[in-house]
Amino acid sequence: MERDLYFVAYDVRNQRRLHRAHKVVVSYAAGGQKSAYECFLTEGERARLVAELSEVLDLKEDRAHFVRLRRNCQVTCLGRAVPPQDPAFFFVGG
Repeated sequence: MERDLYFVAYDVRNQRRLHRAHKVVVSYAAGGQKSAYECFLTEGERARLVAELSEVLDLKEDRAHFVRLRRNCQVTCLGRAVPPQDPAFFFVGG
């Protein structure tokens, strides 16, 4: 199954919604920190993640951004960062 690497970031004003959004995104994440994550997603998984976040966020106050990264782009890591890797399988959900 073909997956694309997405950079998923969110900004949530309410602490309860922030916790819920974090839990949803982390269940799809391959890496990241705080409110910015690397997620390898199929088109169906991306659509499901968008739908789950839409249920959690107040779309009048909160923001979520999905940026699909090019497959052939070179990844530069600084500090203790580890390059994103698309493993043989993912467990999606929490």
